[in-house]
Amino acid sequence: MEELLWRRPSLCGDGNNCPEVAITGDTVHIRSSLLPSSTAQLTLSEWRSLLAGVRNGEFDV
Repeated sequence: MEELLWRRPSLCGDGNNCPEVAITGDTVHIRSSLLPSSTAQLTLSEWRSLLAGVRNGEFDV
């Protein structure tokens, strides 16, 4: 398995409760810094839909 380059929002700083993302080809890998061994994989289309939903407040509680 290839080594992934994980990125996190700059607002997280050195915190340990942050979302992390790695993009390879047509796949976006996402995980929580609290549980880095558990990842989810999305297609680029799914990733764009997720980001649009976040921006539009679809997940606000």
